[in-house]
Amino acid sequence: MEDSYGLWPLVIINSLVFIIFAFSFTKPKTSRDWRSFGVFSAFIVALFTEMYGFPLTIYLLSGWLSAQFPAIDFFSHNSGHLFEDFFGWGGDPHFGPFHIASYILIFYGFVLLSKAWKVLYKAHTEHILATTGPYARIRHPQYAGFVLIMFGFLLQWPTILTLGMFPILVWVYTRLARSEESEAQREFGETWNAYAKQTPAFLPRLKSPAS
Repeated sequence: MEDSYGLWPLVIINSLVFIIFAFSFTKPKTSRDWRSFGVFSAFIVALFTEMYGFPLTIYLLSGWLSAQFPAIDFFSHNSGHLFEDFFGWGGDPHFGPFHIASYILIFYGFVLLSKAWKVLYKAHTEHILATTGPYARIRHPQYAGFVLIMFGFLLQWPTILTLGMFPILVWVYTRLARSEESEAQREFGETWNAYAKQTPAFLPRLKSPAS
């Protein structure tokens, strides 16, 4: 475990990289923006703490894991990719199906954040409702982007803490989205009502309403 974990500089560096990267796309300004960014940051810190600092999940489940998978050294860093271990894919877990899926989700989540921010910034500047780009498909692409990134990391490195945090954070984002929608309805009235009626909140429709 000493060779694979206790790498606190990596915890700090990786946490800062992803937090700063997300900050560059979201640029929080309001208290609501900072809350949504803060809960995402907490998730990232908890994740990398177990990934490189101290493997709390593996430590707590070590007896059960060793009994179920006796051939695996769970205090080796590669074995922290628990979904790859559970399904016995073999080989380097960084090239396993769960890890590849996580890369795709994390990448798309950041792309969604980037595209959403550009539209939202323009809308705020012009004092209009954001309805173009990803906002044409869903009403809250930034929150959806955060959820995709967190879910991607869960596929890559699930822990007890982050698995427990994930549904709570989704609930937090849902509450923030409802608060945001109440403000938008008061500001834009019927324009907002028409937009909300035809645009899903988080999951885009497979087909357009006209099809």
